Amino acid sequence: MQLRVLAFVLAGGKGTRLYPLTKERAKPAVPFGGQYRIIDFVLSNLVNSGIYSTYVLIQFKSQSLLQHLRDGWEFTGLLKNQFIIPVPAQMRAEEETWYRGTADALFQNVNLIEQADPHLVVIFGADHIYRMNIREMVEFHERNRADVTVSAIPVEKEHSREFGVIETAADGAICGFHEKNPNAPTMPSDPERVYASMGNYIFSTRTLLRELYADAANPNSTHDFGRDILPSMIGRSSMYAYDFQTNTIPGDPPNAPIYWRDVGTIDAYFEANMDLRSVSPQLNLFNRKWPLRTSSYDDPPAKFTFDDEGRRGHAIDSIVAPGAILSGGATRRSVIGRGVRIHTGAVVEDSIIFDNCDIGRRAHVRRAILDKNVRIPEDAKIGFDPASDRKLYHVTESGIVVIEGRRGAVDISQMQV
Repeated sequence: MQLRVLAFVLAGGKGTRLYPLTKERAKPAVPFGGQYRIIDFVLSNLVNSGIYSTYVLIQFKSQSLLQHLRDGWEFTGLLKNQFIIPVPAQMRAEEETWYRGTADALFQNVNLIEQADPHLVVIFGADHIYRMNIREMVEFHERNRADVTVSAIPVEKEHSREFGVIETAADGAICGFHEKNPNAPTMPSDPERVYASMGNYIFSTRTLLRELYADAANPNSTHDFGRDILPSMIGRSSMYAYDFQTNTIPGDPPNAPIYWRDVGTIDAYFEANMDLRSVSPQLNLFNRKWPLRTSSYDDPPAKFTFDDEGRRGHAIDSIVAPGAILSGGATRRSVIGRGVRIHTGAVVEDSIIFDNCDIGRRAHVRRAILDKNVRIPEDAKIGFDPASDRKLYHVTESGIVVIEGRRGAVDISQMQV
Protein backbone atom coordinates (compact mmCIF):
# COMPACT_ATOMS: atom_id res chain seq x y z
CA MET A 1 0.00 0.00 0.00
CA GLN A 2 1.27 3.46 -0.91
CA LEU A 3 1.25 5.59 2.23
CA ARG A 4 -0.30 9.03 1.90
CA VAL A 5 1.77 11.45 3.98
CA LEU A 6 0.79 15.06 4.63
CA ALA A 7 3.37 17.42 6.18
CA PHE A 8 2.94 20.55 8.28
CA VAL A 9 5.90 22.84 8.93
CA LEU A 10 5.51 25.09 11.98
CA ALA A 11 7.05 28.41 10.92
CA GLY A 12 5.18 30.93 13.04
CA GLY A 13 7.52 31.52 15.98
CA LYS A 14 8.73 35.02 16.91
CA GLY A 15 12.38 34.06 17.41
CA THR A 16 12.84 36.75 20.06
CA ARG A 17 16.22 35.39 21.20
CA LEU A 18 17.60 35.99 17.69
CA TYR A 19 16.83 39.72 17.86
CA PRO A 20 17.77 41.94 16.04
CA LEU A 21 17.97 39.44 13.14
CA THR A 22 14.24 38.79 13.68
CA LYS A 23 13.27 42.45 13.98
CA GLU A 24 11.79 42.48 10.47
CA ARG A 25 11.54 38.77 9.63
CA ALA A 26 10.35 35.46 11.03
CA LYS A 27 13.06 33.20 12.44
CA PRO A 28 12.70 30.59 9.65
CA ALA A 29 13.45 33.36 7.11
CA VAL A 30 16.78 34.34 8.72
CA PRO A 31 19.64 33.86 6.21
CA PHE A 32 22.07 31.02 6.82
CA GLY A 33 25.23 29.82 5.14
CA GLY A 34 25.53 32.63 2.62
CA GLN A 35 22.63 31.90 0.29
CA TYR A 36 20.08 29.85 2.24
CA ARG A 37 17.36 30.46 4.84
CA ILE A 38 16.82 28.44 8.01
CA ILE A 39 13.54 27.00 6.67
CA ASP A 40 15.37 25.53 3.67
CA PHE A 41 16.67 22.71 5.86
CA VAL A 42 13.30 21.23 6.85
CA LEU A 43 11.79 21.75 3.39
CA SER A 44 14.80 20.10 1.74
CA ASN A 45 14.57 17.20 4.18
CA LEU A 46 10.92 16.67 3.28
CA VAL A 47 11.39 16.88 -0.49
CA ASN A 48 14.56 14.75 -0.45
CA SER A 49 12.62 12.17 1.59
CA GLY A 50 9.89 11.96 -1.03
CA ILE A 51 7.27 13.95 0.93
CA TYR A 52 5.79 16.46 -1.47
CA SER A 53 2.56 17.64 0.20
CA THR A 54 3.44 20.35 2.70
CA TYR A 55 1.61 23.20 4.38
CA VAL A 56 3.82 25.88 5.98
CA LEU A 57 2.03 27.47 8.94
CA ILE A 58 3.12 31.10 9.17
CA GLN A 59 2.32 33.90 11.59
CA PHE A 60 4.66 36.65 12.87
CA LYS A 61 6.43 39.02 10.45
CA SER A 62 5.86 36.64 7.60
CA GLN A 63 6.49 38.85 4.54
CA SER A 64 10.16 37.88 4.13
CA LEU A 65 9.26 34.21 4.57
CA LEU A 66 6.41 34.44 2.07
CA GLN A 67 8.70 36.06 -0.48
CA HIS A 68 11.30 33.34 -0.01
CA LEU A 69 8.71 30.57 -0.39
CA ARG A 70 7.40 32.25 -3.54
CA ASP A 71 10.86 32.71 -5.07
CA GLY A 72 12.30 29.34 -4.12
CA TRP A 73 9.59 26.90 -3.21
CA GLU A 74 6.68 27.39 -5.60
CA PHE A 75 6.18 23.70 -6.05
CA THR A 76 3.95 22.90 -8.99
CA GLY A 77 3.80 19.20 -9.71
CA LEU A 78 1.75 17.23 -12.18
CA LEU A 79 -0.36 15.79 -9.38
CA LYS A 80 -2.68 17.66 -7.02
CA ASN A 81 -0.90 16.20 -3.98
CA GLN A 82 2.40 17.90 -4.85
CA PHE A 83 2.59 21.32 -3.22
CA ILE A 84 4.28 23.57 -0.68
CA ILE A 85 1.73 26.14 0.44
CA PRO A 86 2.03 28.82 3.15
CA VAL A 87 -1.02 29.06 5.43
CA PRO A 88 -1.73 31.93 7.87
CA ALA A 89 -3.85 31.51 10.99
CA GLN A 90 -7.42 30.67 9.95
CA MET A 91 -9.06 32.15 13.10
CA ARG A 92 -11.10 28.96 13.60
CA ALA A 93 -10.92 29.11 17.40
CA GLU A 94 -13.91 30.68 19.16
CA GLU A 95 -11.78 33.68 20.17
CA GLU A 96 -10.67 34.11 16.53
CA THR A 97 -7.04 34.37 17.56
CA TRP A 98 -3.70 33.74 15.94
CA TYR A 99 -2.08 30.39 16.66
CA ARG A 100 -2.02 29.96 20.43
CA GLY A 101 0.37 26.99 20.41
CA THR A 102 1.66 24.22 18.18
CA ALA A 103 -1.46 22.08 18.66
CA ASP A 104 -3.76 25.02 18.03
CA ALA A 105 -1.88 25.72 14.79
CA LEU A 106 -2.88 22.25 13.55
CA PHE A 107 -6.42 22.53 14.92
CA GLN A 108 -7.02 25.78 13.06
CA ASN A 109 -6.15 23.89 9.89
CA VAL A 110 -7.87 20.61 10.75
CA ASN A 111 -10.00 20.92 7.62
CA LEU A 112 -6.85 20.52 5.50
CA ILE A 113 -6.14 17.20 7.19
CA GLU A 114 -9.72 15.98 6.86
CA GLN A 115 -9.89 16.94 3.18
CA ALA A 116 -6.57 15.26 2.30
CA ASP A 117 -7.36 12.12 4.34
CA PRO A 118 -3.71 11.00 4.66
CA HIS A 119 -2.55 7.89 6.47
CA LEU A 120 0.08 9.87 8.37
CA VAL A 121 0.63 13.50 9.32
CA VAL A 122 4.22 14.71 9.71
CA ILE A 123 4.65 17.79 11.93
CA PHE A 124 8.09 19.43 11.89
CA GLY A 125 9.50 22.72 13.14
CA ALA A 126 11.21 25.21 10.85
CA ASP A 127 13.90 26.66 13.11
CA HIS A 128 16.65 24.03 13.42
CA ILE A 129 19.73 23.32 11.30
CA TYR A 130 20.02 19.64 10.39
CA ARG A 131 19.68 17.05 7.65
CA MET A 132 17.31 14.13 8.18
CA ASN A 133 16.03 11.28 6.06
CA ILE A 134 12.42 11.52 7.22
CA ARG A 135 11.49 8.42 5.23
CA GLU A 136 13.43 6.32 7.76
CA MET A 137 11.42 7.84 10.62
CA VAL A 138 8.19 7.03 8.74
CA GLU A 139 9.35 3.43 8.30
CA PHE A 140 10.17 3.24 12.03
CA HIS A 141 6.67 4.55 12.84
CA GLU A 142 5.03 1.94 10.62
CA ARG A 143 7.24 -0.90 11.82
CA ASN A 144 6.22 -0.24 15.42
CA ARG A 145 2.57 0.35 14.50
CA ALA A 146 2.80 3.54 16.51
CA ASP A 147 0.13 6.15 17.04
CA VAL A 148 2.82 8.79 17.55
CA THR A 149 6.55 8.89 16.89
CA VAL A 150 8.77 11.68 18.27
CA SER A 151 12.27 12.26 16.91
CA ALA A 152 14.88 12.37 19.68
CA ILE A 153 18.56 13.20 19.82
CA PRO A 154 20.90 11.92 22.54
CA VAL A 155 22.57 14.73 24.53
CA GLU A 156 24.78 14.73 27.61
CA LYS A 157 22.66 14.48 30.77
CA GLU A 158 23.97 17.78 32.16
CA HIS A 159 22.07 19.51 29.33
CA SER A 160 18.71 18.01 30.32
CA ARG A 161 17.70 21.31 31.93
CA GLU A 162 17.75 22.88 28.45
CA PHE A 163 15.42 20.43 26.66
CA GLY A 164 12.22 18.52 26.83
CA VAL A 165 13.49 15.05 27.72
CA ILE A 166 11.81 11.82 26.59
CA GLU A 167 11.81 8.84 28.96
CA THR A 168 11.74 5.52 27.10
CA ALA A 169 11.79 1.79 27.65
CA ALA A 170 14.54 -0.33 26.09
CA ASP A 171 12.54 -0.78 22.87
CA GLY A 172 12.02 2.98 22.44
CA ALA A 173 8.44 3.04 23.74
CA ILE A 174 7.78 6.41 25.40
CA CYS A 175 6.80 6.25 29.06
CA GLY A 176 7.29 9.85 30.17
CA PHE A 177 8.13 13.45 29.30
CA HIS A 178 10.26 15.73 31.47
CA GLU A 179 10.39 19.43 30.59
CA LYS A 180 13.81 21.01 31.32
CA ASN A 181 14.35 18.76 34.33
CA PRO A 182 18.00 18.50 35.51
CA ASN A 183 17.19 15.10 37.02
CA ALA A 184 15.44 13.66 33.96
CA PRO A 185 15.90 9.89 33.37
CA THR A 186 18.79 8.91 31.12
CA MET A 187 18.64 6.62 28.08
CA PRO A 188 18.18 2.90 28.91
CA SER A 189 21.37 2.04 27.06
CA ASP A 190 23.47 5.03 28.15
CA PRO A 191 23.49 6.39 31.72
CA GLU A 192 25.43 9.50 30.62
CA ARG A 193 22.94 10.80 28.06
CA VAL A 194 19.26 11.67 27.77
CA TYR A 195 16.85 11.70 24.84
CA ALA A 196 16.07 15.32 23.94
CA SER A 197 12.93 15.91 21.92
CA MET A 198 13.61 17.52 18.55
CA GLY A 199 10.02 18.77 18.31
CA ASN A 200 9.33 16.66 15.20
CA TYR A 201 6.34 14.32 15.22
CA ILE A 202 4.62 11.70 13.11
CA PHE A 203 0.96 11.01 13.93
CA SER A 204 -1.41 8.43 12.59
CA THR A 205 -4.19 10.63 11.24
CA ARG A 206 -7.03 9.17 13.27
CA THR A 207 -5.05 9.64 16.48
CA LEU A 208 -4.11 13.22 15.61
CA LEU A 209 -7.66 14.29 14.81
CA ARG A 210 -8.97 12.76 18.04
CA GLU A 211 -6.35 14.53 20.14
CA LEU A 212 -6.73 17.90 18.40
CA TYR A 213 -10.48 18.03 18.98
CA ALA A 214 -10.07 16.96 22.61
CA ASP A 215 -7.36 19.53 23.24
CA ALA A 216 -9.36 22.35 21.63
CA ALA A 217 -12.24 21.61 24.02
CA ASN A 218 -9.99 21.66 27.10
CA PRO A 219 -10.09 25.15 28.71
CA ASN A 220 -7.04 24.35 30.84
CA SER A 221 -4.77 23.48 27.92
CA THR A 222 -2.02 25.71 26.52
CA HIS A 223 -2.69 23.96 23.18
CA ASP A 224 0.88 22.76 22.73
CA PHE A 225 2.03 19.30 21.62
CA GLY A 226 4.98 19.10 24.00
CA ARG A 227 3.24 20.50 27.06
CA ASP A 228 -0.30 19.17 26.65
CA ILE A 229 -1.11 16.60 24.00
CA LEU A 230 1.86 14.24 24.17
CA PRO A 231 2.07 13.98 28.00
CA SER A 232 -1.68 13.34 28.14
CA MET A 233 -1.29 10.36 25.80
CA ILE A 234 1.07 8.40 28.07
CA GLY A 235 -0.48 5.02 28.90
CA ARG A 236 -3.34 5.24 26.40
CA SER A 237 -1.56 5.41 23.02
CA SER A 238 1.33 3.66 21.34
CA MET A 239 4.18 6.20 21.37
CA TYR A 240 7.81 5.70 20.32
CA ALA A 241 10.99 7.77 20.25
CA TYR A 242 12.95 7.67 17.00
CA ASP A 243 16.68 7.87 17.69
CA PHE A 244 18.06 10.51 15.32
CA GLN A 245 21.60 9.15 15.62
CA THR A 246 20.48 6.05 13.66
CA ASN A 247 19.39 8.19 10.70
CA THR A 248 21.34 7.75 7.45
CA ILE A 249 21.55 10.20 4.55
CA PRO A 250 21.95 8.79 1.01
CA GLY A 251 25.31 9.81 -0.40
CA ASP A 252 27.00 10.38 2.96
CA PRO A 253 30.04 8.24 3.84
CA PRO A 254 29.54 5.38 6.33
CA ASN A 255 29.52 6.49 9.98
CA ALA A 256 29.13 10.14 9.02
CA PRO A 257 28.35 12.19 12.17
CA ILE A 258 24.83 13.46 12.69
CA TYR A 259 24.32 17.21 12.93
CA TRP A 260 21.51 19.08 14.66
CA ARG A 261 21.69 22.62 15.99
CA ASP A 262 19.12 24.76 17.76
CA VAL A 263 20.00 28.24 16.49
CA GLY A 264 17.74 30.01 18.96
CA THR A 265 20.33 32.55 20.11
CA ILE A 266 22.74 34.85 18.27
CA ASP A 267 25.73 32.93 19.64
CA ALA A 268 24.31 29.53 18.62
CA TYR A 269 23.42 30.90 15.19
CA PHE A 270 26.92 32.33 14.79
CA GLU A 271 28.61 29.05 15.74
CA ALA A 272 26.39 27.02 13.37
CA ASN A 273 27.42 29.26 10.47
CA MET A 274 31.07 28.96 11.48
CA ASP A 275 30.70 25.17 11.44
CA LEU A 276 30.11 25.31 7.68
CA ARG A 277 33.47 26.78 6.78
CA SER A 278 35.62 24.16 8.52
CA VAL A 279 37.79 21.90 6.35
CA SER A 280 35.61 18.83 6.98
CA PRO A 281 32.28 20.22 8.21
CA GLN A 282 29.91 17.93 10.09
CA LEU A 283 27.09 19.55 8.11
CA ASN A 284 27.83 18.50 4.53
CA LEU A 285 26.29 20.83 1.94
CA PHE A 286 28.14 19.16 -0.94
CA ASN A 287 26.24 15.87 -1.06
CA ARG A 288 24.52 15.87 -4.46
CA LYS A 289 22.24 13.02 -3.44
CA TRP A 290 20.85 15.17 -0.62
CA PRO A 291 20.90 18.77 -1.90
CA LEU A 292 20.04 21.75 0.24
CA ARG A 293 17.48 23.55 -1.89
CA THR A 294 16.72 27.27 -1.85
CA SER A 295 15.57 30.13 -4.06
CA SER A 296 16.75 30.19 -7.64
CA TYR A 297 18.69 33.42 -8.06
CA ASP A 298 20.10 34.85 -11.26
CA ASP A 299 23.35 35.90 -9.62
CA PRO A 300 26.66 35.81 -11.49
CA PRO A 301 29.55 33.81 -10.02
CA ALA A 302 31.58 35.19 -7.14
CA LYS A 303 34.63 37.18 -8.30
CA PHE A 304 38.04 37.92 -6.76
CA THR A 305 40.05 40.75 -8.33
CA PHE A 306 43.54 42.29 -8.09
CA ASP A 307 46.75 40.59 -7.05
CA ASP A 308 48.95 43.41 -5.78
CA GLU A 309 50.52 43.65 -2.36
CA GLY A 310 47.91 45.25 -0.09
CA ARG A 311 45.28 44.93 -2.80
CA ARG A 312 44.53 41.26 -3.27
CA GLY A 313 41.02 39.81 -3.45
CA HIS A 314 41.01 36.46 -1.66
CA ALA A 315 39.06 34.24 0.72
CA ILE A 316 40.51 31.76 3.23
CA ASP A 317 38.47 29.16 5.12
CA SER A 318 35.33 30.99 4.01
CA ILE A 319 32.06 30.47 2.19
CA VAL A 320 31.37 33.04 -0.54
CA ALA A 321 27.92 33.16 -2.16
CA PRO A 322 27.25 33.95 -5.84
CA GLY A 323 27.37 37.59 -6.89
CA ALA A 324 29.93 38.60 -4.25
CA ILE A 325 32.98 40.58 -5.40
CA LEU A 326 36.16 40.76 -3.35
CA SER A 327 37.70 43.73 -5.13
CA GLY A 328 41.12 43.81 -3.53
CA GLY A 329 39.63 42.87 -0.14
CA ALA A 330 40.01 39.72 1.93
CA THR A 331 37.89 37.45 4.08
CA ARG A 332 39.03 34.84 6.58
CA ARG A 333 36.91 32.26 8.41
CA SER A 334 33.68 33.96 7.36
CA VAL A 335 30.39 33.44 5.55
CA ILE A 336 29.78 35.98 2.78
CA GLY A 337 26.30 36.43 1.32
CA ARG A 338 25.03 37.21 -2.16
CA GLY A 339 26.07 40.46 -3.81
CA VAL A 340 28.51 41.53 -1.07
CA ARG A 341 31.32 43.92 -2.01
CA ILE A 342 34.61 43.93 -0.12
CA HIS A 343 36.81 46.76 -1.38
CA THR A 344 40.56 47.34 -1.54
CA GLY A 345 42.39 46.72 1.72
CA ALA A 346 39.25 45.76 3.62
CA VAL A 347 39.37 42.65 5.82
CA VAL A 348 36.45 40.57 7.12
CA GLU A 349 37.32 37.99 9.79
CA ASP A 350 35.20 35.46 11.70
CA SER A 351 32.00 37.14 10.54
CA ILE A 352 28.68 36.57 8.80
CA ILE A 353 27.82 39.10 6.11
CA PHE A 354 24.27 39.05 4.73
CA ASP A 355 23.28 39.92 1.16
CA ASN A 356 24.24 43.19 -0.56
CA CYS A 357 26.49 44.58 2.16
CA ASP A 358 29.32 46.90 1.15
CA ILE A 359 32.63 46.92 3.06
CA GLY A 360 34.56 50.09 2.32
CA ARG A 361 38.27 50.44 1.60
CA ARG A 362 40.59 49.50 4.46
CA ALA A 363 37.65 48.75 6.79
CA HIS A 364 38.14 45.90 9.23
CA VAL A 365 35.21 43.78 10.45
CA ARG A 366 35.78 41.10 13.09
CA ARG A 367 33.35 38.73 14.92
CA ALA A 368 30.30 40.49 13.55
CA ILE A 369 26.99 39.78 11.84
CA LEU A 370 25.92 42.35 9.27
CA ASP A 371 22.28 42.20 8.24
CA LYS A 372 21.23 42.93 4.66
CA ASN A 373 22.26 46.13 2.86
CA VAL A 374 24.60 47.49 5.55
CA ARG A 375 27.30 49.88 4.31
CA ILE A 376 30.59 49.99 6.23
CA PRO A 377 32.54 53.18 5.43
CA GLU A 378 36.22 53.43 4.59
CA ASP A 379 38.66 52.83 7.47
CA ALA A 380 35.91 51.82 9.93
CA LYS A 381 36.65 49.18 12.55
CA ILE A 382 33.92 46.85 13.84
CA GLY A 383 34.53 44.33 16.61
CA PHE A 384 37.69 45.88 18.11
CA ASP A 385 36.35 48.22 20.80
CA PRO A 386 33.51 46.57 22.78
CA ALA A 387 32.58 49.75 24.64
CA SER A 388 32.21 51.77 21.44
CA ASP A 389 30.42 48.95 19.65
CA ARG A 390 27.83 48.67 22.45
CA LYS A 391 26.98 52.37 22.10
CA LEU A 392 25.99 51.83 18.49
CA TYR A 393 25.06 48.21 17.92
CA HIS A 394 23.70 45.09 19.55
CA VAL A 395 26.57 43.11 21.12
CA THR A 396 26.16 39.67 22.70
CA GLU A 397 27.81 38.69 25.97
CA SER A 398 30.45 36.79 24.01
CA GLY A 399 31.27 39.92 22.02
CA ILE A 400 29.56 39.26 18.68
CA VAL A 401 28.54 42.57 17.11
CA VAL A 402 25.21 42.64 15.23
CA ILE A 403 24.49 45.56 12.90
CA GLU A 404 20.87 45.84 11.86
CA GLY A 405 19.78 46.12 8.28
CA ARG A 406 16.79 48.06 7.06
CA ARG A 407 14.78 48.33 3.89
CA GLY A 408 17.13 49.68 1.29
CA ALA A 409 20.73 50.62 1.97
CA VAL A 410 22.12 51.34 5.39
CA ASP A 411 25.09 53.70 5.57
CA ILE A 412 26.68 53.74 9.00
CA SER A 413 29.29 56.38 8.13
CA GLN A 414 27.53 58.94 10.31
CA MET A 415 27.34 56.50 13.22
CA GLN A 416 31.07 56.09 13.85
CA VAL A 417 32.72 57.49 16.98
